[in-house]
Amino acid sequence: MPISVSVVAAARLHLGFLDMNGALGRKFGGLGLSIDAPATRLTLQPAENMEASGPDAERALALLEKATAALAPGKRYRLDIGEAIPPHSGLGSGTQLALAIAAALRRIEDLPQNVEADAALLQRGARSGLGAGLFTRGGLVVDGGRGAETLTPPVVSRLAFPQDWRILLVSDPASIGLHGAEERKAFAELPPFSEEDAGKLCRLVLMQALPAAAEADFSGFGAAITAIQAIVGDYFAPAQGGRRFTSVAVEALLARLAQAGATGLGQTSWGPTGFAFAPDETEARRLEALARGAAEASGLTLAVVAGADRGARIDAV
Repeated sequence: MPISVSVVAAARLHLGFLDMNGALGRKFGGLGLSIDAPATRLTLQPAENMEASGPDAERALALLEKATAALAPGKRYRLDIGEAIPPHSGLGSGTQLALAIAAALRRIEDLPQNVEADAALLQRGARSGLGAGLFTRGGLVVDGGRGAETLTPPVVSRLAFPQDWRILLVSDPASIGLHGAEERKAFAELPPFSEEDAGKLCRLVLMQALPAAAEADFSGFGAAITAIQAIVGDYFAPAQGGRRFTSVAVEALLARLAQAGATGLGQTSWGPTGFAFAPDETEARRLEALARGAAEASGLTLAVVAGADRGARIDAV
């Protein structure tokens, strides 16, 4: 048995649901991308008492206790979190934290890894399989939605993300995305999603976004993401104060970037984090420089990140 296990799990962008209509028997589906920062980094080791320290420790301890009860009943562990993806920011913090804890526990107890089962156990992926798929594989991923018998929505496509492409993240520390009971309430109150819009989204993903990524066609990819985000954003607007974006400040800044030529603009999940894609580091830094003054005035933070083309790293000591 290892003395301790460390796990590093990357944040992700949820680039949009595909089919919220569900008439074909499966609902949601989605397009997502692993990014190289921020990340959740944690270490697990046996201990006399169950305890957790570091950012998001309270949530982490609850997840550890639930995973332990199912996978290693009667055992006790110490969990040290060195870094955590900011919670409720649209970057997949809860799912990556949960799966990282379960993966560490499985490794330390010499149990086979089973990300899909862990996602179901820890109640992650009720609507999306992107978190589990990206935890395992990284890259640019499509999940096939939830059917009547689905445990965790399956990954149906995985592509490497072009190495030169970059993403400018625009974060609003003063805002949080919908989650928990408020998120469930929002989904319950949203109007039916049209089959026509579901068809548009699926076509944009299958016939534009994925082929463009495969061929490193940046303009085609950026146009597809912008179009997907417009459809999804308009649908979720009633739950976001009538706007496509949770944060007014993020929305205003992305509009300025669009005027400066940025593409692939949108909001990940419920936000408040927004993003703009760039074909290379130089263009990403140009956009960052253009946005810096307005970001500082609005209390926003900026970061240039790349895609992450591998899954979580699990290391035993």
